[in-house]
Amino acid sequence: MKRSYILSIFIYICIITSLAAQERTVSNLYDGWKFYKGAQENGAALDLNDNNWQSVTVPHDWAIAGPFILDGDGNTGKLPWKGEGWYRRSLDIPSSLSGKQIYLIFDGVMAFPKVYINGELAGEWDYGYNSFYVNITDFVNPGGKNVLAVHADTRQHDSRWYPGAGIYRKVQMVVVNPVHVDVWGTYVTTPIVKPHYADIRIRTTVNNFSKNTDTIKVSHQIINAEGAAVASGEAFRNIISGKSHDIEATITLLNPRRWDINDPALYEIKTSVSIGGRVVDNYTTSFGVRTIRFDPDHGFYLNDRRVQLKGVNMHHDQGPLGAAFYPRAMERQLEIIKEMGFNAIRNSHNVAAPELLALCDKMGLLVLDEIFDKYDAKADILESTDFEEFAHRNVKNFVIRDRNHPSIFLWSVGNEIGDVQWNINNGFQRLHTMLNYVNKYDPTRPTTLVNDNWQSAERRHFDYYDVHSYNYTRRYRLARQMEPNKAVIISESASTVSTRGFYEFPLPKQKTDFTKSLQVSSYDLNAPWWAEVPDDDFMWQQDEPYVAGEFVWTGFDYLGEPTPYDNYSIKRMGMTDRDASFSSYFGIVDLVGIPKDRFYLYKSYWKSEDTTIHILPHWNWEDKMGEKIPVFVYTNGDCAELFVNGKSQGMQCKQPKADSSVFRFRLMWNDIIYEPGELKVIAYKEGKKLGEKVMKTAGKPAQIKLTADRKTIKTGGLDLSYVLVEAFDNQGNPAPLANDKINITLEGAGSIAGVGNGNPQSFEPFQANAINLFYGKAMIIIKSGQKAGKVNIKVRANGLKEDAVEITVQ
Repeated sequence: MKRSYILSIFIYICIITSLAAQERTVSNLYDGWKFYKGAQENGAALDLNDNNWQSVTVPHDWAIAGPFILDGDGNTGKLPWKGEGWYRRSLDIPSSLSGKQIYLIFDGVMAFPKVYINGELAGEWDYGYNSFYVNITDFVNPGGKNVLAVHADTRQHDSRWYPGAGIYRKVQMVVVNPVHVDVWGTYVTTPIVKPHYADIRIRTTVNNFSKNTDTIKVSHQIINAEGAAVASGEAFRNIISGKSHDIEATITLLNPRRWDINDPALYEIKTSVSIGGRVVDNYTTSFGVRTIRFDPDHGFYLNDRRVQLKGVNMHHDQGPLGAAFYPRAMERQLEIIKEMGFNAIRNSHNVAAPELLALCDKMGLLVLDEIFDKYDAKADILESTDFEEFAHRNVKNFVIRDRNHPSIFLWSVGNEIGDVQWNINNGFQRLHTMLNYVNKYDPTRPTTLVNDNWQSAERRHFDYYDVHSYNYTRRYRLARQMEPNKAVIISESASTVSTRGFYEFPLPKQKTDFTKSLQVSSYDLNAPWWAEVPDDDFMWQQDEPYVAGEFVWTGFDYLGEPTPYDNYSIKRMGMTDRDASFSSYFGIVDLVGIPKDRFYLYKSYWKSEDTTIHILPHWNWEDKMGEKIPVFVYTNGDCAELFVNGKSQGMQCKQPKADSSVFRFRLMWNDIIYEPGELKVIAYKEGKKLGEKVMKTAGKPAQIKLTADRKTIKTGGLDLSYVLVEAFDNQGNPAPLANDKINITLEGAGSIAGVGNGNPQSFEPFQANAINLFYGKAMIIIKSGQKAGKVNIKVRANGLKEDAVEITVQ
């Protein structure tokens, strides 16, 4: 027993000694948190008893669990995000870490966070979407008790969509020696890129927080995707005690493999900092070698090849998960848009989670990186805010955090800011301030301001930035006329609205024909007054090849902004606040990641190399026997023939010269007489059969089917599996009208992170053990636990054959 005890002590001492000897350790502060919603007079106190507080993990969005505020503001999701909250956890800082420098890095806290260590204010921030860090070295007690407390307060935050609340992105603790690479401390550029070599310029910011003035050696090794060292270099600098310096080195990389959307090749730089032959810090930076440029007449070029930007706008929430950032949730969204043929993202309209940029690097997606929506309380700028100081501090963190990502091709400093566009209240001065700081920290990329007022171009705000970016209905025309030497981007396109699985008759005569159904027909012919249908943007880019591309509003439905059924609009229809929806209708994909019909329209055009044949609507119209039902086909083919129960309804072909855009990109039979049975379409391309698709009238729902997007996930609490729930009849045909309640049972090494069905009118909780089908489908999101094992999910519904699926956590 005594020997066992002595051995345990020895092992513990070895672990602590090893930790102290390490140059750099990074810990993810995922668990061990306590949360309290509301005010706490002594919330930061070291001796506060928080045993009765809620146990949570971080990332955490305190509002997503609801309950919904039924008569609340649909524009911000009808969820209880306004308020304040406290988070607390202990920090394990052994005495062996005495003399080390300790940082906390917060990827995002909504909003106005204050960070306390052992009851003392160690740091604070304002802008809830930005990343920030706090050096807590002087506040900790190595070897003693250490408590981290964070206060988040959204009461002064303003938003046009659901912002979330609390510590909604990850928190890391970084422990380093007194001489170390600063947070986000490397800057990698490629000033010369040729086929046979590239010069890699590396600027490293080194902090000397030791008591000695020393000569610092910085060594770099470039590692390729296969793990081989392919180039190296070093530089020296004398750094005075208590100071920081930038140390620069240029390394020539032979025969570089370029980062591209079709081959997203990445390199790593392994940086080591040494004093007198002893390594005191190691730091790794991912980067890519590529060239970017805009041509005013021909658009965007990547590696000297013209690339049409096929982009989507994406808000930061992840549907039923709220603002809490799960890397797998974002990865899945990116996989879905790549399957649709898109190659670019605009993170509208705020600093994104850093993992988004890393995923885009890895997956070959271009990024229009945007920092702000408006320069007001939506950016947590208050009347008392020093604008110059705020701009410098926030732009600096935004740019230096993101600037090594090859996926980023353009910086945006704001979106649809009316007073800036019209130069009201020193608008141009504020614009100039923002752009100056972007260029200070990264002069290698172009900049833009996203505009929505075409006539404001008369004021020539475009003189301050590099690329014309305009939202909707060819509003770039005047700016292009006045300054034809700058490229054009449609920074928001379409804003078509629809509800997955819902169809309404007759077809709208005008795009703004909305009914009191509180849903929008999925024939993809509706848009707000200020927007357009997808086909219009396709046509304009065909007719105006100088347009570099488009960013569709939006890739996915999101929480908030439920146009056309926001509170104001539904009251004009004679309804009440309770009738307003809570989520958007704009998405190509619904709130839980199930594609709408529009997905296939975009895919048929943007990914024309893939075979796409998609029929809409469904063919279950029992109450419309003998009536006319329009049938649309989205295909990458040129023509198609439609059959109803084997009888031809004629051939339709796309009309590339049509003035009405929908005839260029869709095949439409508007007068099909409904009879139950089978719809069949045969598509042709260049005169040859491309393929066929069949849709059948379904019987009554008889069975449930579960399909997990991943049957193996990782431990750690952040990995996810999305389980699609679908209803079918007894012949295996999808049941498009099923709305059954699905009861969920889960056992094992995971939990339900969220449920949803894509219905903007469903006020069922996202965190529940049941969900109603919406037009035959719903989604269950499974989260891994901390330990390996199996997760068994079983679903039941009255009168339907049940199903189950097993997920492995490893």
